[in-house]
Amino acid sequence: MMKFLVTGAAGFIGFHVSQRLLSLGHEVVGIDNLNDYYDVSLKEARLALIEEHPQFRFIKLDLADREGMAALFAAEGFQRVIHLAAQAGVRYSLENPHAYADANLIGHLNILEGCRHHKIEHLLYASSSSVYGLNRKLPFSTNDTVDHPISLYAATKKANELMSHSYSHLFNLPTTGLRFFTVYGPWGRPDMALFKFTKAIIEGRSIDVYNHGDMRRDFTYIDDIVESIVRIQAVIPAANPSWTVETGSPATSSAPYAIYNIGNSQPVRLMEYIESLERALGKIAKKNLLPMQPGDVLETSADTSALDKAIGFKPQTSVEDGVQRFVDWYRSFYQ
Repeated sequence: MMKFLVTGAAGFIGFHVSQRLLSLGHEVVGIDNLNDYYDVSLKEARLALIEEHPQFRFIKLDLADREGMAALFAAEGFQRVIHLAAQAGVRYSLENPHAYADANLIGHLNILEGCRHHKIEHLLYASSSSVYGLNRKLPFSTNDTVDHPISLYAATKKANELMSHSYSHLFNLPTTGLRFFTVYGPWGRPDMALFKFTKAIIEGRSIDVYNHGDMRRDFTYIDDIVESIVRIQAVIPAANPSWTVETGSPATSSAPYAIYNIGNSQPVRLMEYIESLERALGKIAKKNLLPMQPGDVLETSADTSALDKAIGFKPQTSVEDGVQRFVDWYRSFYQ
């Protein structure tokens, strides 16, 4: 059994990952700054569930707190780190860019420094499908370059990958970046479409449907994300001395470094997603059709062949099942 640091433990993915690691018998220290980007009471409710476990401890701490993070690593003796905390959201980055620099750049650097100085066996961190930006070749592949992000959020996630590679190269720190594709499910974030749509439809309000619904997303259910994370944390990347920039994939390196996509690999039209929600709720949505928003992309689709090969698992939960499970949770949680 190992001792893990999970950052963003009160967040959507961090909460589920912590639960899973604890169920496997590991010790987990979770940190989160509990900021008010969305409803803090939801974060506290998630925490209340995992704080009951004797192998879990929560520490309220901001990633950008350099001294606090250094002290955490020095005191705890972690073996592995699963870094999921970040300032999320594409549209929010248009209005609050400095929040992304603090959490996603300075915060990530503090994680890298902690891992470097305390000989962490493996740093697993959250990247995002948004790094693909202006890429048009589908499905999105980690073998392709991602040099044209179209939001600051995406740029910070690309920066995290570059920062991690430099530490892998300089300090032989094994790092693995995971590009998540539109994660959804129970205990999800209120700023994401499924949560907002569900709340609005139940309350009889109209929902905002961007680009008139003419978008496709690789919606990925939370349980599939968690299964992939728990499996890939055990696959520590090794240096490949024969790798070169000219002939190698951008997802690997001569350093102990790897990048993977985690997605369902079955893109769904936004209108189909909404129809699944309408069936689950037994209610038709009033739709407010709007143009494309700055920073959004038309379609996402994940090539997960490298991940499938590495862990012997492929996300497979259908949107119909996943949306129903979310609605069941939502009705129960909000009564």
